[in-house]
Amino acid sequence: MNKRWRALLIALAALTPLANAAETDNASTADLATAPSYLSFATDDERNTTEIFSKASPAVVSVTSSALRRNLFSLNVAEIPKGAGSGFIWSDSGLIVTNFHVVAGADKLTVSIQDQGDYAAQVVGIAPERDLAVLRLEKPPEGLQPLPLGDSSELSVGRKVLAIGNPFGLDSSLTVGVVSALDREIASPSNRRIQGVIQTDAAINPGNSGGPLLNSLGQVIGVNTAIFSPSGASAGIGFAIPVNMVKEVIPQLIAYGKILRPILGIELASDQWTRRYGVKGVAIVRVFRGLPAAQAGMIGASRGPRGDIRLGDIITHIDDQPVRTHDDYLSAMEQFKVGDTVSIRVLRNNQPQSFDVTLSEAG
Repeated sequence: MNKRWRALLIALAALTPLANAAETDNASTADLATAPSYLSFATDDERNTTEIFSKASPAVVSVTSSALRRNLFSLNVAEIPKGAGSGFIWSDSGLIVTNFHVVAGADKLTVSIQDQGDYAAQVVGIAPERDLAVLRLEKPPEGLQPLPLGDSSELSVGRKVLAIGNPFGLDSSLTVGVVSALDREIASPSNRRIQGVIQTDAAINPGNSGGPLLNSLGQVIGVNTAIFSPSGASAGIGFAIPVNMVKEVIPQLIAYGKILRPILGIELASDQWTRRYGVKGVAIVRVFRGLPAAQAGMIGASRGPRGDIRLGDIITHIDDQPVRTHDDYLSAMEQFKVGDTVSIRVLRNNQPQSFDVTLSEAG
């Protein structure tokens, strides 16, 4: 092969990669031209998440509490920041639902509503045993949109949930996760047990307390209340009070300022005393005259001639539900309404007895 042909072949070989690169560039340009715009594209899950946040976030509020303290030297009263949390609009009349521990001990409460400013608020009712509270805006703005309520009994592990709140003061923050477990149990600020609690891996941090946990329809299915974390920040284990419990408690707080409970009309011995003396149940210390337990014939403790304590009735079951502690007793009683007749099983002198008692309203 002469030198002219060899030079021509080398030149053609050098041009081939450039031609291939040009073809690739042309193909890439064509792909970009036909690809959807990111601004208009979203997966079904992304679209669902953004729609829920857009609709729900205006109804999620920030709750800031402060306490008034008098200076020991000047006697001037100063306002001391106490804490902050979240809440959500319950009604267009200006009622706000949050956690009890967010407002506990506060002398002044301020509610911040997205794009509408800050409003002074007053406590309407509290339920420390359920860690719930209701606030009322003193001068509510017009056009408040309450969040729709779901049904927490329809939840199952793995279902998508969204939490909106103000963690660390960062307003209108969204986290997304799933229901991690159901029927958990946590302690309330009053040390009562809250049962049936929702566990989620949606990040919940300090400041999220009192904010809503939403399902994929944008309905409230829980009130975020606590986290389990050695560090104090989210560790992927958050808890929410189920909305079905909220729907039972909040109307009572609005109407009466507290949870209404039916009563037997008795005073119980402490759990410490019960454990000390090996009593298997809750011992009745006193039965109040004219109230249901006394009318049914139940008796309390008494003192013998030598000053020794003689046990009266020891409650062991309420409607077949075992009772061993104060919390057991209160949890059992909360299942009934004023006017219900319940079966109370007791031990009297180590002999079982049973009473049918019609419950009355607490005075």
